[in-house]
Amino acid sequence: MIGKEVGNEAAPPMQLRPVGVVRSNLKEPSLVAESGDLEWHSKEGQREWRTRISELVIDSGLAGILDGIEDFSHLLVLYWAHRVPPEGRSLIKAHPMGRKDLPLVGIFSTCSPARPNTICAIVVRLLGRKENVLTVEGLDALDGSPLIDIKPYIPSYYRVDNIKVADWMLQIEREFAESSIAGGDDKVS
Repeated sequence: MIGKEVGNEAAPPMQLRPVGVVRSNLKEPSLVAESGDLEWHSKEGQREWRTRISELVIDSGLAGILDGIEDFSHLLVLYWAHRVPPEGRSLIKAHPMGRKDLPLVGIFSTCSPARPNTICAIVVRLLGRKENVLTVEGLDALDGSPLIDIKPYIPSYYRVDNIKVADWMLQIEREFAESSIAGGDDKVS
């Protein structure tokens, strides 16, 4: 239970409990909070994590929570980045993806797992379900990451028009696209 004062008001207590765990061949984090910034530690590129097959193992006592999930092709997965150390949870600013050629921005301007609450969200493709286990494609979570929640991805519900994206993020997306087309390793230098 967490209850802290936010501004002049006491925040209501929060209680999170994992509903399951991630099983993946991804054992080490790619992006690590070090020396007050982010550092990229992986040789793996975007193409590899986007095609990675993982399992979401739901607590067997909650298996009924998945009924009907097979009717959706994609899921929004929320998980806890459990390997972020306490010092990584205190980052205020960082260079996106640890790249010093990109601007130093507030941590909430990044998708980094290093943040005050290490909650991560990603849309994945559902490949199948067997009892309390979902097989998914495109999950960037480490093996052992606690699952917080799973929601069906509904395009009309999540649809947003007139999106503005930072120029540095567009640069990263272009570089990923170019390296994928060229058959490169997708690593952004």
